[in-house]
Amino acid sequence: MSMGELADKTVVIGLGSPIMSDDAVGLKVSEAVEALGLPDVDTLQEAIGGLEIIPMVSGYRFAIVVDAILTGEYEPGTVIIFDPESFDCTVANVPAHDMNLATAIKIGRQIDNSVMPEIIKFIAVEVEDLQTMSEEMTPKVAAAVVPAKNAVLHLLSEFRRPDRKC
Repeated sequence: MSMGELADKTVVIGLGSPIMSDDAVGLKVSEAVEALGLPDVDTLQEAIGGLEIIPMVSGYRFAIVVDAILTGEYEPGTVIIFDPESFDCTVANVPAHDMNLATAIKIGRQIDNSVMPEIIKFIAVEVEDLQTMSEEMTPKVAAAVVPAKNAVLHLLSEFRRPDRKC
């Protein structure tokens, strides 16, 4: 990996839709991190998926992607931290518009690993409602914004450690 091409910065990308209830949680977490004005952190709020993530993370040393997840396995509002490798079983040969983020990152690394982040982490918030058109999140998910922001801050502190192992 060519270290000279990576900015010594982190990008925090909140994904979601501001008008689909709990799907806005990634956006809200990214906005909360942005409000802190951290000098080595860029924040984005996007309604994207698939390969569109590659140019957004390119050139950063670290990336954190925050998004809603609906598994039914966790209580709504649960904050989960994943590595892209956690999704290896979901990486598949699918049309680009159906591609998940793990597949997109794997492709980005194959195309030009020198501009892809050294470390990419996903923070997911288990949600309750992705179907209702509303600018309001459900109460448990809205209450998860601060813990999810704190998870971002924890990862940032890990990235900044000279002896990091994450």
